Amino acid sequence: SQGDYQQTGNQFDFAIEGEGFFEIDNNGRPAYTRAGNFKVNSTGDLTNSEGLRLTPVINIPQGSVLLTVDSGGTWTASDSAGGVLSTGRIQLSNFMNPAGLTSMGRNLYDVTEGSGAALAGNPSEGGLGTISQRYLEMGNVSVIDEMVKMIVGQRAYEINSKSIQTADNMLQMINNLKR
Repeated sequence: SQGDYQQTGNQFDFAIEGEGFFEIDNNGRPAYTRAGNFKVNSTGDLTNSEGLRLTPVINIPQGSVLLTVDSGGTWTASDSAGGVLSTGRIQLSNFMNPAGLTSMGRNLYDVTEGSGAALAGNPSEGGLGTISQRYLEMGNVSVIDEMVKMIVGQRAYEINSKSIQTADNMLQMINNLKR
């Protein structure tokens, strides 16, 4: 499920509000993520924290001081005088069954038969979510809920273990009575 949003103030942070994933070039193979904490590498390409480029490649020209992204994914790189140096559009990908994606670690997911093929499109079109610049999506795990579930699971294990031990003791007594 969707996590809460946190305002960061960083112009290279993007949160997806709704359905969709950013596509990342994982050394020639596509990977997908909802983590929108990007930065600019030495050649001006927008990359994730591991240095993997966003796909399609977004190149921020030298001299850009401001990157603006609207909710539909249209981005504009401007210079200090407000002149437009470059523009383009961020794309998102979605799947017939996003729960079928397999985790590759480092907030990256890979396509499986269960997820179906990636369906690329523009934000806010075709059921894809919108983009919020200067925000990040936080984790959607409640530590308290997970601790309670772990304790309940541990107690269930203990009860099952005791019942098996009791049944074993009873069978041992019955076996001894027969002799």
